[in-house]
This record gives sequence, structure tokens and C-alpha cells, in this order.
Amino acid sequence: MEEEPVSRPNAAILVVDDETEITDLISLFLAKEGFAVHTAHEGEQAILTAEALTPDLILLDVNLGRMDGIEVCRRLRTGPCADVPILFLSCRSEDADIVNGLSEGGDDYITKPFSPSQLVARVHAHIRRRRMRERPPEDLSSSLSFPGLEIDLKRYEVRRQQELVPLSAKEFELLSVLARQPNRVYALDELYRLVWHTDSMGDTRTLMVHISNLRKKIEPDPSRPIYIHTVRGFGYRFWAEPTPLEAASNLI
Repeated sequence: MEEEPVSRPNAAILVVDDETEITDLISLFLAKEGFAVHTAHEGEQAILTAEALTPDLILLDVNLGRMDGIEVCRRLRTGPCADVPILFLSCRSEDADIVNGLSEGGDDYITKPFSPSQLVARVHAHIRRRRMRERPPEDLSSSLSFPGLEIDLKRYEVRRQQELVPLSAKEFELLSVLARQPNRVYALDELYRLVWHTDSMGDTRTLMVHISNLRKKIEPDPSRPIYIHTVRGFGYRFWAEPTPLEAASNLI
């Protein structure tokens, strides 16, 4: 199947950073790519702008002063921007900060300083992926069924033991990729490319955090996963017929 264009012109991007120089620089690079760029410099302004605009993507700095980017993300996920891709920008690189941001609804995490080409590539990839989600699956079954787990590919719903499981867009996409080919082992970089549609640049922490969050939601016991297994030194696989012995040896 031919891949759709990277992104349509004038897709709306909201850039949120308390440093005007950074928003101006990012806006310049994105405008050259044909995006319609909007900016905000503090938390409340970011929320009001995002809810009025409903942009195609939000670039959100973690350090915003009175209301940080984590809280902004948390609040946006309860309104009209619930499904809008949010990419965190921050000079923080510690794993705890990344986990915190992604656990609150972020789709990706870019550490400052970053190259303009890397930023633009990530933006294109997330927008393309969101557009692909809006199209119904064409050559795939509309649902996937496993013991205790149902994945509805058209409604973007997951049920565990018949109970609806609230997943973020990225969590659903990640689970769908793994579950469509049960027992296939995916390398970390390969899985990142399939879900984020861009290269991981060697940093797969975003992927690992999403795997951890996904396990917390679908696994009966996240410390002893029966669906998403770690293949040590390589990547992950979705195990279609889990057994207690398999589960016991597949901790993250």
C-alpha cells in the first residue's frame, strides 16, 4: 500500500515554551515545512489556545513555571485535545522525568538540545500516524481476540475480561502492532519505527515507558506479564497462548 504524504500543508502545530527565542526558532523551522504554527508561553494560555484551536500536534515544554507541562498535558487529555499528539520538550533527560511525562499522556519526548531536522521528522511522523488512525483498517480483521483480551481495531477499543480498558492513542497503536502478529519478536528500533513512523535515534526509552504503561492496564499482574513479553537483549513480542511458566520469566 502506498504511504500517504508526510502531512498536508497548513496542519496546525501549537508550540508551548516559556522562552520566546525557542518558540520563535521552532516556529521558523515548522513554517518552512508548511505548518500553521501557533505559540503559547505559559500553562493557562496553552490550555486555552489548544482547546480553541484543537491543533494537529502540540510541542510542550516541561518547564513552564507556575503550571508545568506535565499538568498542562494532564488537563488537555480530559478535553477536546484528548487524542492530539503531545511531544514533550525538555532539558531534563532523567528516566524518571520521561516516565512522568509519558505516563500523563505524552506521546513522545525530545530532549534539548535537539537538531531541527530531528524535530521536524518527529512532527511529520506523529501527524502522519494520526491521519492513518482516522482511516478504518482495510486489509485486516476488524478485531483480535485472545484469552481474556479483545482488541477492536475499528472502534479503537480494548477490553480485558469484558471490561473496557482506557488506552492512549500510542498505547493502542503499540498493542495493535504487536497483537496483529502474535509470537513475532520485534526489535526495539523496528517497533519504534512501526508505531512512531520515525527513527528512534537510538533512544528507545519512550517505547519502553509505553510498554510499561500498557502492561499496567492490560496485564492481570504487570510484574508477571502474560501478553507482552520481553525478549531480553532484543525487544518484545505478543504471546498468543500465555502459560504460567512463560509469564514468570518475562519481567520488563
